[in-house]
This record gives sequence, structure tokens and C-alpha cells, in this order.
Amino acid sequence: MVVAIDGPAGSGKSTIAELLARRLELDCGRRFVYINSGNLYRALTLACIRRGVDVLDKDAVVGVARNASLECRDGAVFLDGDDVSALLHDDEIDRSVSQLSSNVPVRHVVNALIKETARKHDVVAEGRDMTTVVFPDAEARFYIDASEDSRAQRRFGQGTSGLGLEEIRRSIAERDRMDRNKPEGSLKVADGVTYIDTSYLTINEVYERLEKIIRLKG
Repeated sequence: MVVAIDGPAGSGKSTIAELLARRLELDCGRRFVYINSGNLYRALTLACIRRGVDVLDKDAVVGVARNASLECRDGAVFLDGDDVSALLHDDEIDRSVSQLSSNVPVRHVVNALIKETARKHDVVAEGRDMTTVVFPDAEARFYIDASEDSRAQRRFGQGTSGLGLEEIRRSIAERDRMDRNKPEGSLKVADGVTYIDTSYLTINEVYERLEKIIRLKG
């Protein structure tokens, strides 16, 4: 089974997707792999930084993507054999990841990895184009949204950024603009998805809504 979730940065989709994977595994008695596609792009951004590759150099970035060893393992991301999950949300990566993920051949590399994982396992996959490009025929598809102010407050409260609240809000607005104008895999609400605004919902309230729909779909 594939559960596909899209939505903008800070909407809560990563938290709910990881929670879904854990609880579905317990409820169904079979493994669900959690895939955070954004973290795969962040890991490739980190690979470029480590190699001194400018993310605007499209050909060089494609070379990094094709040669890097990238793997999802129980919600963690491994780059060249190392768990880099704790390194993926600093401000330098935040500034560059949207530009890297706009590179169409890089998107093809990442999406191929995600599809290959879904051929071997049940998955809960979240990102920007999971419901539109990667898994348009997934059994369950959701779009998780939240207001810009709510998303900025959440990111500020995480304490992972050195930016102030207003700077984070501007960064989120710019990220949204870039994500919605990608030449391929742009962020949008696909036909037939279930739309949920999480601005005033708890994680458990969101989970209950998604879980009910997933059960109805078998």
C-alpha cells in the first residue's frame, strides 16, 4: 500500500507521515517505510556543500545526485553510508535545497529511488509531488496545509534555525513561491486528494482524520 502526502514546508506533514508509518505498522502487522522526500533533496544539498559544488551548476549537481549513495532507513537518511538526518535542517541547506530540487534530472533520480522503495515495501511517502507525479494512483492521497503564520511559528519553536520569526516567515514565503513554480513536480493540490488544514489541529486530530480514510480504503 502507498500513502502519499503533499504539502508546503512546516505544515506538519513530516510529523504526521512518520506517525502514520509507525502506527499503521503496528495496526496492520506489516512494515510501512516512511519516506521524507524533502530530506532526500536536503541530503543531496549537503553532498554538494561537502563537495564544493554550486547548486546552481545544474550539470555538476546531477553528477552528485547520480553518484551519491542515498538510502531511506526507518525514517533516517543515509548519505554515502552515514546517517545525516540530524544535519539536514541548518540554514545553509534551507537556503539552497529548493534550487537543487528544481533541477529536473535530480528529481528523476530521487523519484526513481522512492518508487523502487515502494516496489519492495508498503510506504508512507511525503513531499511536494508525491500525489501528483510519483504516486498519482496511490491508494490514499492527502494534501496537508497550514497558514504561513502557523508554519513560521512551528519552525521557530523547533529551535533548529538561527533566524528570527519574521525572517523564517519570509523564508517560508519564498520557499512556497519556488516550490509552486518548479518546472516539474511543482507544489499543488491534485484532483481527488483529501485536503486538510492543520493550522488549528493537534497531531492526534490530524492522525485520526487520515487513519479513518485509510481504513475506509482498506
